[in-house]
Amino acid sequence: MAGTSGVRYPSGLGNRREAIKFMAHPLSGANLGTLAAVLGRSGAPSHLGAGAVIGLAALARWPFSTAEKLAMDAKLPKLEEMPPPVFILGHWRSGTTHLYNIMCESGEWGYVPPVATGLPWDLFGLAKVFNPLLEKALPEHRYIDNIPVTPTSPQEDEIAIANMSEVSFYHGIYFPRNFAENVNRGLFFDGCSTADIRNWRKQFTYFLRKLYLHQGEKPLLIKNPVYTGRFAMLKEMFPNAKFIHIHRNPYDVFVSMRNFYSKLLKEFALQGYDHVDIDETILTVYERMMTAYLKDAEGMASDQLAELRYDELDSDPLASVAWLYEQLSLPGFEAARPKFEQYLASVAAFKKNKFDYSDEAAAKVEARLRPFIEKWGYKRPGGTPAHGTGQSNEADEGTRHGETAA
Repeated sequence: MAGTSGVRYPSGLGNRREAIKFMAHPLSGANLGTLAAVLGRSGAPSHLGAGAVIGLAALARWPFSTAEKLAMDAKLPKLEEMPPPVFILGHWRSGTTHLYNIMCESGEWGYVPPVATGLPWDLFGLAKVFNPLLEKALPEHRYIDNIPVTPTSPQEDEIAIANMSEVSFYHGIYFPRNFAENVNRGLFFDGCSTADIRNWRKQFTYFLRKLYLHQGEKPLLIKNPVYTGRFAMLKEMFPNAKFIHIHRNPYDVFVSMRNFYSKLLKEFALQGYDHVDIDETILTVYERMMTAYLKDAEGMASDQLAELRYDELDSDPLASVAWLYEQLSLPGFEAARPKFEQYLASVAAFKKNKFDYSDEAAAKVEARLRPFIEKWGYKRPGGTPAHGTGQSNEADEGTRHGETAA
């Protein structure tokens, strides 16, 4: 299934609404070096006005970003001085955001707020000045679903990393003319040199160091689906970190990801994307990401990696979070319980997106993702077992609470 439409812009930026849209584009928080590298590989935006606004934003911020770097770098902690982070892993549309939102309600975690994704280079300077404007620019809900967005809503760090490094999954969304190359570089380091990977690691850890100080030196809780396929690297970089992996029925993930790509491309693509094969992208990425994750998860101790099913989180979120705290020996659950309960009550009426299933879609999933369907004991929505899997309708007890994916 290819993208349903290309990028469409009015003839000029005289339209105030469109100008605000361009100024609010996530890439407006990038540094000039990142923009130059990405444009050099992917080409200019289809609408020059969009690229001009993003470029001017980076240029105007440059002296302030430079001043912040000079002033703050000596104050940032070394990575080894920080408490080990906790990472939430899982393919997109698997419940990572819901879990992240719940856990951050405790007040005991440092997390990624919206201002940090938009202005990672300017977190201690311009961000304070522009934060009221950024708050007004926030959408009422996430573009891909109905989850509310507020100035304190926890965010994944990938948009911030896309503003700091030319190696990011989001550059495929922003510059879909070179979609496959940008996505594969950003997810799997395909085609990246040793220097490219070294620079990504440098910017990633630099962002975490800034975030740690910005968040009051609390242990960091980081959620990013990209890191699901980068598990081995994270273990090497953070040997004492703890990890949560949440997985969901691949059938549900597949149809929800169609919506994910369609909406993000429509909202943020700076080039046409009619050539993008969304279905093939979903299947290929899921297959590669989960294969890498399962290999890297082998032998992990149960107090360092906790495996959670989305349906368990959905049916009893408080019990699921309590189990995670116990499994990973995380402190503070009982003290935070009232905050968790209050938050869960506030989102109890939340309506999830609903998508139609077809035999054609199910057949695609079964043909490509059968190993994962079988491993976790999933079935076709509606109660029909995956054709040829021989699976019962019950989830594999070996991957319920208390067991890792290995």
